Amino acid sequence: MTHPSGELLVHPAPSPELARLLDFAGLRWVTVADDLAARNAAGTPSGAIVSLGDGDPRAVDDEAMANERDPAWPVLEALTRRDPPVSAVVVLVRGNRLGELAGRDELFADFCLTPFHPTELEARLTHLLAVSTGSPIGRSTAGPDVTDLVHCGPLVLNTESYQARIADRALDLTYMEYELLRFLAERPEKVHSREVLLSQVWGYDYFGGARTVDVHIRRLRSKLGEEHARMIQTVRSVGYRFGRAD
Repeated sequence: MTHPSGELLVHPAPSPELARLLDFAGLRWVTVADDLAARNAAGTPSGAIVSLGDGDPRAVDDEAMANERDPAWPVLEALTRRDPPVSAVVVLVRGNRLGELAGRDELFADFCLTPFHPTELEARLTHLLAVSTGSPIGRSTAGPDVTDLVHCGPLVLNTESYQARIADRALDLTYMEYELLRFLAERPEKVHSREVLLSQVWGYDYFGGARTVDVHIRRLRSKLGEEHARMIQTVRSVGYRFGRAD
């Protein structure tokens, strides 16, 4: 992979596992201690990784208190105020704090539950950084073969370039949003439980449990738009089904 120029900003200081992943992936990165450092970091950062909940070593049971004390939020806000703003931002978050992401989609492009799986996090970073710079993620620039396209009503997915379009409108999807949408679109009208989606899309026992599926579904529906959001249908007490919006 050809990595974009500019360093990746990381808050707070990364764990040995995260530092090793970034180094092995060939990414240049620098730690930012707080929102001021994030706002004033030199150059044009390629993106950022912000860990939610790791900046305050004290255990906090009350979610509101944890949110108030967490320095990650000011850092995320500072990244949006840079000129140009840092858009390729991944939030690392524990499963029990997923709810704090609701209503804050403008502060990050993707999230990954911790403890993270190295293969998944690297795939998310690769996809996000490539999309933010317009790079083709190592793909061919030739026109798509018909076998690389998945059609489902107005939705078209290119499995070679990771591009998605709905009614001729391009969708800006994260890596896992794309993978989840592709899994559903390739199996229209079939109902999938959250557990099956976790197993088949994420590929292992995911620490965040079924809730991470619900969060990704919510974000997918938002990006599909009001007219097409109902293509992803909730089957009560079972899971989700993909089909035409009636």
